[in-house]
Parts: sequence; structure tokens; C-alpha cells
Amino acid sequence: MYQSNQTVQRMIEWLEQNLLEDPGLLPLSKYVGYSPWYCSALFHQVSGMTLRSYVAKRRLTLAAQALRDGDSRILDIALDTGFSSQEALTRAFREAFGCTPREYRLSPRPLPLFVSHDVFHPWQYAEQYKYDKGDEHMSKGDLREARTRVEYIPAHKYIGIWDDKAVCYGTFWENHSCDEVCGIVESMRHSAHPVVTPHTAGWHYVNGERHYFYGLGVPADYDGPVPEGFEVREFPGSYYLVFYHPPFDYMEDNGEVMGRVEDLAWNYDLSKDHVDPSGLSTAAGAGRFQWNEEVCQCYQRHYPEGIGYEVLRPVKLR
Repeated sequence: MYQSNQTVQRMIEWLEQNLLEDPGLLPLSKYVGYSPWYCSALFHQVSGMTLRSYVAKRRLTLAAQALRDGDSRILDIALDTGFSSQEALTRAFREAFGCTPREYRLSPRPLPLFVSHDVFHPWQYAEQYKYDKGDEHMSKGDLREARTRVEYIPAHKYIGIWDDKAVCYGTFWENHSCDEVCGIVESMRHSAHPVVTPHTAGWHYVNGERHYFYGLGVPADYDGPVPEGFEVREFPGSYYLVFYHPPFDYMEDNGEVMGRVEDLAWNYDLSKDHVDPSGLSTAAGAGRFQWNEEVCQCYQRHYPEGIGYEVLRPVKLR
């Protein structure tokens, strides 16, 4: 199974590099080394869509982002993103999003943008590595023990979906459309909070149990639209204990890193003395911390090659 997903992931990477040119089936097939027919069939089998549909959706997304963030003429945006004319972009845009490019530019709104897909995941990489090298050759790279630090996040609002059944990223998407939710979140990037950024997810508590949410933070004074199926909540400024691991190899070490960080985060004892890299102690006593999870929610940052993996739990001074 992993070989098929790996091949389609290579196709997606090639398509992303050639979206604005001519991502034809023949050059794609030459790139991955299979026949055009096999490439087309395999892509549809693994991704659930045709190559033509993938390219069209990604081009529409690039056009929407250019309309939202830039000031180029609509005609130029159409031609730059692979459409034959402004009229062709307008037809496709209205059909996909229910408004014209001009209407969207004048009044940006949440849209179900289509973000680049990942179909080859860490567990498949581990399976491949075991198959190719044998279990005894599995490498964990430059992994370290999870660490802690203290961070302050100012007051903000959060637009998201709070799921009272899901307990993690994987179970959340069992009840929600990943493409639709992520696309809507991405379309609101221009309104996002600088710290609680788009796709910052996390956990909230329901009857003492952790459950998962997904969305984006926005400034405390945000009064713009809230997408259908989402809600907006306000959170005061708070200190957070950040449990983290620095950047790592996503495909090889993701599961191990997340396990280390979350094990430390959810079993952390504030009654014991800990000193983070800033020199702040979290020990009990005057000027120390206690959990603040009845007021604020826990956040999750997952950017393996950028900042690594982080779990943030809110705390307050005693």
C-alpha cells in the first residue's frame, strides 16, 4: 500500500511545482516512471479525485489567494493561474464558491479553498523503512527529550469547531471533512491572529475529559464573518507552559516525537520544581503557577521542519 501512496505523493509534488505552467499527463508520467493510464488510475484510486480536478481546484485556490492578498487585475490573475480568460476564471469561481472574483475581492469571506494534499504519512514511511532495511536499522535521527518553556499569549478570539467526541487530530477528521474545514481556515489567513495562527488546533475539556478542536485564532476585536458550522469564542490573555521538541524528520520520527511531548505535557506535576530555559520556575509557592484550563484552552502546534511539535497548557500565577 505504501508504494502506491508514495508514488501519488510524488505526483502531487510535481503538480504543485507545475501548476502555473502545463501540468500535462505525459510529462507527469515520465517523471514518476509509469504509463499515463496507470498514473491517472492510481491518482484517482489514492486521492479520490482525478488529476484534472486536482489541478483545477488548486488553480482556483491560488486565484482566490491572489484576489484576497494582492492588487493585480483579475484578467492578469486569471492568466497567471492557468485560466484561458477572465471569463473562464469567473465561471469556475462562481461555480465553486458562489460568488464572482470581483465580489470576493471587494468583500473577502470564508471560502472552502483546496489546500495541497498529503497522501503519504509517517506510519507508511516506517513500514517502508522496515521493509527495506529491517527493524534493526530503524533510526530515530537526532531526537531529544521533550522540554518546557513559559509563553504568554494575549487576549484573542478563536474561530473553530469544538468536537465533544474527538480526542485527537485523527479522530477529529472522522466526523469532519478535512478538505472543507482546512480550506475554510486557509481562506481566513488574512484575518488570523499572529500567535494563534491558522490550523492551530488543540484540546478543550468536557466533563473533565480532553476533546479536540480545530480552526484559527483572530484578534480580540475581530467582528467579521464566522463560517457556517464554526463558532467564535473569546479567551483572555494567559501564560502557557509550552511542552516542545525542536524540528525533526516528520516522515521518520513524527510518532515518537508526539508521544514524548504529550507524555510530558499530560503528566506534568506543577507541585514539583521545574526550571524552563528562560529561568522561570514552575514550582508551587508564591509567584508560581497553577493550571488555568477552566478558562483557556490547550493549543497544539505541529510544524515538524519549522518549529517542531508543541503542546501548550494554560497556567496562571497563584
